[in-house]
Amino acid sequence: MATPLQEFLITLKEKTNIVDIAGGYLSLERRGQNYWACCPFHHEKTPSFAINGADQFYHCFGCGESGDVIKFVCAMENIEFIDGVKLLAERANLTMPDTGFDTGKTVEAKRKRDEILKILNDSAHFYLNNLNSGKAQEHIEYILKRGISSATVRNFGIGASLNFFDLPKFLLSKGYERRDIVDSGAVNDVDGRLTDAQGGRLIIPIISAMGEVIGFGGRALKKVDFGKYKNTKDTEVFNKRKTLYNLNLLKKLRKTQTISSVIVVEGYMDTISLYQAGFKNVVASMGTSLTQEQARLIKRYSENVYISYDGDGAGQKANLRGLEILKDNGLNVKVVPLPEGLDPDDVIKQFGAEGYQKCLDKALPLIEYKLLSAKRQYDLSVTDDKLKYVSEAMNIIRTADSAAGQEELLKKLREETGITYESLKRDLNSSAASNPPKPAEEPARKRSDKSPVTLRASRFVTAAFLFGAKFAEDKDISKIPVFNGVHLIIAKYIRSKKLMEERVRPSELFEFFDEKTEEYEELVKILDYSDGEKLNGEVAEKYFYDCIKTLKLYDTDLKINEINKTLQSETNQEKRQALASELQSLIILKKNIKSGE
Repeated sequence: MATPLQEFLITLKEKTNIVDIAGGYLSLERRGQNYWACCPFHHEKTPSFAINGADQFYHCFGCGESGDVIKFVCAMENIEFIDGVKLLAERANLTMPDTGFDTGKTVEAKRKRDEILKILNDSAHFYLNNLNSGKAQEHIEYILKRGISSATVRNFGIGASLNFFDLPKFLLSKGYERRDIVDSGAVNDVDGRLTDAQGGRLIIPIISAMGEVIGFGGRALKKVDFGKYKNTKDTEVFNKRKTLYNLNLLKKLRKTQTISSVIVVEGYMDTISLYQAGFKNVVASMGTSLTQEQARLIKRYSENVYISYDGDGAGQKANLRGLEILKDNGLNVKVVPLPEGLDPDDVIKQFGAEGYQKCLDKALPLIEYKLLSAKRQYDLSVTDDKLKYVSEAMNIIRTADSAAGQEELLKKLREETGITYESLKRDLNSSAASNPPKPAEEPARKRSDKSPVTLRASRFVTAAFLFGAKFAEDKDISKIPVFNGVHLIIAKYIRSKKLMEERVRPSELFEFFDEKTEEYEELVKILDYSDGEKLNGEVAEKYFYDCIKTLKLYDTDLKINEINKTLQSETNQEKRQALASELQSLIILKKNIKSGE
């Protein structure tokens, strides 16, 4: 009998269509019974990511990522299982059960996480109250100096820390444990004394896509020996590498309109300034170089990205690092050129929204920006520098997607250096000959299966029953021997569903096996048959019967070997005769299996 939790999850999945959910994150194309998209978990140009609407699960035939609707939402939103369930339950207008999610080791982890979120939420309200208390004049003056409106202050939940000690006292008075307060990252333990980690700073809450305060950024109001900006340390709920500032408002924007592109800036104030100026599709990497996790987050909202870092040397280098990471994740990247020494906030202040829009309009594609960055390193009036630039430029131009693109870039290089087009072309061809280009990406294809014959046969037969192949409909899976533990579990699941006259739901199998285990990997290999391509037609049917024959012969051979082994040690004549009779029957059975009788 199913537990209340299991019954709730079954109801939740029945009321949630994975195709509808996935369509909110990916551009889906229907082909046959499945919906296809480029995989959000690895870079590819040819779609190999399938959404199975009938059986309510997803599977990538390229990288093997698979799961049900809950796992999909958790992966796309970068959230825990319980949060994914909450999100889907809210969408389906279902009330979450009071108990059932907390078992074993997860109890303390969940308690800790929930407590930290409460502490951070209360801290955010505490800082906000400080700003409105009449005691934060210095903070308000800074806000006014930066041109931040009261509406923007409310939108971003900006607050104020007045000193180092009021926040710890407030949190302790709320009944929070000292250890939890420190672990939240909002408070430090300095030689046994609790202090506000953002003491005296302007407070900028960092809010997750789920709308939860997960950390804080603090801006110093006076000159300090260390960074003007300070982030919360990594905690149970906050990791700078795995989040982006303003993700919550970007998600809110997506509910009202299609996001054609995302602007990525370096810091909080750049984000706030652009948002206030009307560029609401903006996020910040919070001062860190862009990471793989952040690139994947951006891709969930748009495949077109504008990187808009400071117009100085450090900003340009950061641009290149970010460009490569974004490109590797299949994003279309352009770089926004800003006036030397200015950041996006400066541009808004000096030239307004129209001035910044002009910068966006001049955004450079990746390859052109690389050439510009290379050029800035050399003095082209010096022959040696000019030749070094040409050599570096050739390596960049060779990566252009087409011969026409290479030609246009060579013409620009000719204008910059005064070197004839013919000479540049010869150098390019010479360079290409010594450094042949990498082969173009092959179309997505299913991963090859090099497992032993018997395992492959068991896998195919199991898949045929699991995905309802026509040639398996009148067969009894209990009469077909399988030997892999995962296959045995799936066979037992199928038999139980048949006995109860219930529908076989492959998506339920994800609850049976833990991720990153050999068992889960075997399940993924069975899912490689889920698109139906290998389970239809005469060839598939013949292979199905060949697989059954292979499994029956293997099972018979095991039994024959076992009897032979027993006969070697058995001395009782009566038992030996019985074993010999059983052995003879198996030999006849093996002959009949081979002949197809």
